[in-house]
Order: sequence, then C-alpha cells, then structure tokens
Amino acid sequence: MSEFNQPLGGNDMPRFGGPATMMRLPAQETAEGLDAAFIGIPLDIGTSNRPGARLGPRQIRDESRMLRPYNMATRAAPFDSLQVADIGDVPINTFHLPKSMDIIEQFYDEVLRHDCVPLTLGGDHTVTLPVLRAIAKKHGPVGLIHIDAHADVNDHMFGEPIAHGTPIRRAQEEGLLDSNRVVQIGLRGTGYSADDFDWCRQQGFRVETAEMCWFKSLAPLMAEVRDMMGDRPVYITFDIDGLDPSVAPGTGTVEAGGLTMPQGMEIVRGARGLNIVGGDLMEVSPPYDTSGNTALMGATLLYEMLCVLPGVQQRD
Repeated sequence: MSEFNQPLGGNDMPRFGGPATMMRLPAQETAEGLDAAFIGIPLDIGTSNRPGARLGPRQIRDESRMLRPYNMATRAAPFDSLQVADIGDVPINTFHLPKSMDIIEQFYDEVLRHDCVPLTLGGDHTVTLPVLRAIAKKHGPVGLIHIDAHADVNDHMFGEPIAHGTPIRRAQEEGLLDSNRVVQIGLRGTGYSADDFDWCRQQGFRVETAEMCWFKSLAPLMAEVRDMMGDRPVYITFDIDGLDPSVAPGTGTVEAGGLTMPQGMEIVRGARGLNIVGGDLMEVSPPYDTSGNTALMGATLLYEMLCVLPGVQQRD
C-alpha cells in the first residue's frame, strides 16, 4: 500500500459512483499533513455576464472521475510523490463580495500555514485576488502565468474595484506580483479602446495574444517563460475562457479564436521545473455546457498542474 492518498480506481468503484471529490481522492477538513490540496471556491457574484461559475467546483469534481493517477504522456506520478486530498469549499458569503474576499484570504492563510500548495477550483476570476494576497504574504511577490481571453486589468466595473475583470490590476497595484515575471497568454477579442492591453505591457508584463499562438506549438514559448521565471515562486491562473469556446463553451464570457486544449496542456506542462506555489482553474459555468466537457477540460488542467508541482516524480 502507498503511504500517499490515492484516487479511487475505476475497478474498485464504478466511475459514476464513489465520493464526489476531486479525482475521488480522500476528503479532509484542513490542509494539515498535505503537500497539495484541491480547494473549491463556489463564487460567481463578481461576474459581469453569464453567471453559474458558483457551480463550477462541483461539476469539475464530478467530471474529474475520468482522471487516472498516472500521466501517460509526461510519466508524472503525483500520487506516488505527494500527499494530496480534497479539503472542500471555502464558505464564502454569497451576498457580500468584499466579505467573501476576506473569508477566502483567511482560509488560504490557514492552508499555507501547513506548507501546502493550493490548487483551486473556481468560481469566477475575482477569487484569484484574495488567493494571491495570501500567497504573497508567505512567498513575497510571485511570478504569474496567466492564461485568459481577458487581461483582467480593468480599473473598475460599475464603479467597483473588485470584480472578475479587475484582479490582475489590483494584484499589481498591491505589490503581489513580480511584474517582470508575469506572462499573459491567449488574450483576444474586442475592447473598449485600442490600447486595452497596453497597460499590461507598461507594467513589464509579457503579453502573448491568442493570434500570436495560432497554428503552432507553445512549447518554445514555455521554454522562454521558464527562463523568465527562474527559480523564484510562480503562480498559475487559468481562466477556462482562455480556451476557444469550441473546446470550452461552458463559461461566462466567451471569445472566439482562443487556444486549443493541446496548447493549454502545453502551457501547464511547460511549467515543469518551476517553483510553483499555487494554481487555479477559473470560470467554468456548468449551465452553458450540459455535456460536462468544459468541466472535464478544467479538471484535466488542474491535474496537469498537480503533475508539475515541485517534488513530483517522473517514471522512467
């Protein structure tokens, strides 16, 4: 028997049965004793278009039942390397967004106190801000790999400074990011002005628009990103709308012309060897994809994040 928690196998319990946890892993109430933890944040009161991301963590967990322990492409064996569990959802206040920001930050303070790497199931992208606040208290300003259709650098939305279109701007203003180690991949769509992405470049961020990624492998880009990030702490935030809606229609703010799923996997796999201190997968909105495929793409990307965490062995 392994000393580490293992996902419940499909030959021990049918995949449509068993615990409704991420990859049917054991559940526990805290991060004590864990190297990595899956955490849900069922919040979508920061969204600006189609709601439903509050249901994302539940469906991501459900669809993750298809995932098996070993990564056959990269040979990663995360469950032979790390102690991992699902520690449930953050008990947000669904009627008060600012209070929810404090609740989330305090929850992650406690997770990080156990030297546990959080992997978050969103939820709308607002929640990345309080997670980064907690991360920066432990690790200092972090490098950021941000995959998204949108830059999320609005100064405000309807006069509010906190919403799903503002977290990267707030994080930069609050000193949570190492701005020379921020890359944004997949940005695209229409804007309110021609210079909508220029604020990012002015901060020192590297911007790789979706059009710059069309028709090619992103492995060479990620080699450059690894050099850019060095050995200092890195956080990965992946908005599922970074993928093209033909791949991931179940989200609130779809934009044509996005990344393919193989490109999304190349980005995450390309982060192997970095000092990754956390990651998240945001904006899965189940009502807009009754097939569950968007949630399965999200679950797969979260698994790929687990596979590139420091300390994960690769089988020969």
